[in-house]
Amino acid sequence: MDDDRRLGMAYQEIDVAKAGAVATLTLNRPEVLNAITPRMLEEAVDAFTAFRSDGSIRVVVLTGRGRAFSAGVDLKSLNGQPVRDGAVGASLDRPARRLIELMGETGYVVVAAVNGFCFTGALEIALAADIVVAAEDALFADTHAKFGLRPSWGMSQRLPHAVGLPRARLLSYTARRFTGRQAEQWGLAALACPNADLPTVVDDLAASIIDNSVGSVRAYKALFQGYQSRIVAEGLVDEAAAHFEIPDTEDRIRGFR
Repeated sequence: MDDDRRLGMAYQEIDVAKAGAVATLTLNRPEVLNAITPRMLEEAVDAFTAFRSDGSIRVVVLTGRGRAFSAGVDLKSLNGQPVRDGAVGASLDRPARRLIELMGETGYVVVAAVNGFCFTGALEIALAADIVVAAEDALFADTHAKFGLRPSWGMSQRLPHAVGLPRARLLSYTARRFTGRQAEQWGLAALACPNADLPTVVDDLAASIIDNSVGSVRAYKALFQGYQSRIVAEGLVDEAAAHFEIPDTEDRIRGFR
């Protein structure tokens, strides 16, 4: 990268670089499949805030280092705190929701480059991107039910919007895994390609976006966000405020640990 530089603070759990009009945010805990922690989310919020103030950025690529986009929330990061109503709690919910808000309200295009495992909370974040590009053999899943959890970052609204309500029910009730090729066939991913080709496909996609009118692309993003907001906004409020009695959460999380 000829114009490679870090943005924002000195990060520990993400890596940020910029090349021309493209910024790349890489989730960077490969030893644990980029499992999500409060720190990772807070650092991502800081980075996206910096992106918003950089008028030269046209595309932000969100990806993961190593074999995973992200395996989802690091349940060990809960540090034994009780999980009430099946929600992971404010230390994760607050920065995750803010990150997703920033992804939607900024003028640049956010591309989720899903290079491997993309489970649960990571899938919620990927669903908030403008475009998902997946490696054909990447594995996706909504595993909330497997651990006695319930979605609180938008899964209940964005997954049905992406794949249709019948298939969303199937995927969420069963915690079934599906591939990047299936994600493309069902409409969750816009593109799927061999894993080795993912960087080139994403680079070509970014270049084709940058070639077009910055004003037009920003207008389209605002209009598409308005369309999506009319469909999911009330549901997101309901999802965040909902309370459910899920008595086996602690036992299921303990089994994971």
